[in-house]
Amino acid sequence: MEAATPGGILTAIFISPVAGAPMERRQQVAAIAGLGLEGDRYAAGEGSFSRWPGPGREVSLIAEKDLIAVREASGIDLLSNRSGAHRRNLVVRGLDLEALLQRDFRVGEALLHGERPCRPCRYLDRVSGLGLYEVLKNHGGGGLRARVVEGGWMAVRDRVG
Repeated sequence: MEAATPGGILTAIFISPVAGAPMERRQQVAAIAGLGLEGDRYAAGEGSFSRWPGPGREVSLIAEKDLIAVREASGIDLLSNRSGAHRRNLVVRGLDLEALLQRDFRVGEALLHGERPCRPCRYLDRVSGLGLYEVLKNHGGGGLRARVVEGGWMAVRDRVG
């Protein structure tokens, strides 16, 4: 398992303005305390699951190693595919996301708190049409859900941890 410290690297950022809309790749984005990522559906209260209360809907992270496992197991290449079909906001290399559960951590200038696992759901299949639910469930999971404690900028190649 990868060590939780000294940290990982942010390799990709994705947002989507409304539920079901295609993910948009960004080089940097502002994190807003208590809301999420600027321009993203969850910061605007427009995410698919926004109608149900619960922590950790602000930002989702997925480990690059899990996307590699998906590619090796299924041939579905979510890593080099720039579409963000995995529906997660942040892709991280070199960090065990489970080690961030119930911990504060930095992504660039922003301070996040790891709230809970981001389990794959069947919604992924409906939006992507790729059969991602089963492959993510069996190969790495769906990542981590986090909330923004302190806002700030984050950019591709920033440290995470």
